Amino acid sequence: MTTIPTVRVLHARRRPALVLVAHGSRDPETSAEIHRLLAQLRATRPELDVRLAHLGLNAPLLPDVLDGLSGPAVLVPLLLSRGYHVKVDLPALLVAAPQVAGLIAPPLGPDPLLTEVLHSRLLEAGWGPDGDAVVLAAAGSRDPDAAVDTETQAALLAARLGVPVRTGAVTGGRSVAEAVARLTAEGHRRVAVASYFTAPGDFARLAAAAGPWITAAPLGAHPLIVDLILSRYSSATYGPGARGTATPTLVASH
Repeated sequence: MTTIPTVRVLHARRRPALVLVAHGSRDPETSAEIHRLLAQLRATRPELDVRLAHLGLNAPLLPDVLDGLSGPAVLVPLLLSRGYHVKVDLPALLVAAPQVAGLIAPPLGPDPLLTEVLHSRLLEAGWGPDGDAVVLAAAGSRDPDAAVDTETQAALLAARLGVPVRTGAVTGGRSVAEAVARLTAEGHRRVAVASYFTAPGDFARLAAAAGPWITAAPLGAHPLIVDLILSRYSSATYGPGARGTATPTLVASH
């Protein structure tokens, strides 16, 4: 198992800021959906200092957000698996902000709450008793931990639906079209595509183009996504047993 590097310990004598870290996208639909999610977070927990930061492409960038902070903070990646950003980029950027006593919460996936959001989006798209298989369309990654996380989420969704769920990647690995073809070759005729993306954008559109039947909307600003983000934050702030069971990345003091 890959160990995420640690850089500083969180001392939460006051309530930490919640920094929601998005990937960043040039697609205006993506940005609009992320800002809807941000608004829901702030409305749900108005007492929290909730800030949005991006790893690239959009302002504000994470280094700029960290420059404006001092004291405790929890970085919650708006990402669905472990990978380079979670294991390398975020720890390095946090080390570069010594005035911030922070830690990095785990990515959002895999998680049972994501299973419920995926199920909800499939129902909205027309999923019913006649559906007999699903392709979980994801971004794709060369990181083996990321691949394991996506396969784990597929297994959770398969258990929820009671049908086979295969993963398909937009970039790298088995494509969405190949996953659909494999399921079709196994005799499945109603193959849906579940969009395992945080927001609409190019990846979601590419996945939808490969769908032979229905394609669900991305996860988006769903209330359960808000719950999951707050669970990651609370677990990081108060301990793994607070809300959710994921273990945060502790960062060791200088």
